[in-house]
Amino acid sequence: MGSFAPSLRAAERFLVRADRRFSAIVRRAGPCQLERAERFQPFEALLSSITHQQLSGKAAMTILGRVKDRLNDGRFPTPEQVLRVRVPTLRACGLSMAKALAVKDLAAKTLDGTVPTAKELHRLGDDAIIERITDVRGIGRWTVEMMLMFRLGRLDVMPIDDLGVRKGYSVLAGQKQLIAPKALLAASEPWRPYRSVASWYLWRVLDV
Repeated sequence: MGSFAPSLRAAERFLVRADRRFSAIVRRAGPCQLERAERFQPFEALLSSITHQQLSGKAAMTILGRVKDRLNDGRFPTPEQVLRVRVPTLRACGLSMAKALAVKDLAAKTLDGTVPTAKELHRLGDDAIIERITDVRGIGRWTVEMMLMFRLGRLDVMPIDDLGVRKGYSVLAGQKQLIAPKALLAASEPWRPYRSVASWYLWRVLDV
């Protein structure tokens, strides 16, 4: 994480001061493990995300491995290679029709510039990134939020539709009912500008 670590330590201290309910979970879960990748390929990250939708990690990795083997000798295929391949070939690798079409659209929108390059992503704001990438078929806001948090190291993302985050908050708050996304958004206001870090700890609530 390099120079990113001090930002996370500052975020942990801020959260404990802003909301004392975080004190025990920060102590038990330890340092936040969010990371920022200075260099990564958005196309590869999003291709992997599409493959993983609604599948176990093992099943998704098997299918992704077949796609790599079939298209580029075991390496991630390029957008050009994906654009050239026929949908039945992608289906034969294990992708559903919806995912095969999404992958093709991702390739096309990467090549036409709709999907920003990594360099562009680091310059763009969160909302602009979400707007552009959700233009790709089959990619919703949650998928982009995960990239913002785990690839770009954005510290103030609040994935209000994430079930794990909602469950974690409900446990932390002692609520029997699962908090609604809009209510979670309102409850997260005191955590700005470190809502990504707060979300990471809400995921940990269920573990510790």
